[in-house]
Amino acid sequence: MSTPDGPPPARVRVTSSRKGATPMRSRPVSRELDEQTVLGDVFLAGLMRAQLRLSVAVLALMVVGLAGLPVVLALVPATRTLTIGWLPFPWLVLGGLVYPCAWFLARWYTRQAERIEADFTEVVEPS
Repeated sequence: MSTPDGPPPARVRVTSSRKGATPMRSRPVSRELDEQTVLGDVFLAGLMRAQLRLSVAVLALMVVGLAGLPVVLALVPATRTLTIGWLPFPWLVLGGLVYPCAWFLARWYTRQAERIEADFTEVVEPS
């Protein structure tokens, strides 16, 4: 395309439209959380989902464990009157199995919750 005044202008190669622009920096996740942005909400939702999954798993294990004793006592009538040593079987199960299992489950829950929080902190504040 030529102009009526003379030859066309010389061609110019454009390599970047942002020559003087500052390079784009990534924003820290902690800033996203502080400003309550959509990305920060996604990170918090992920943390809450992980905590909920862990809580539901522990609750399900406790319910199954505690509901198992009445089921055993109902399905096997001999266990209702069974004594081991001088202790009745239901007391032995409650005192000897349920409480230690609950303690180990609580300990496992605490360790897993700490791991989830440590993973989240590592994402939020990388070292």
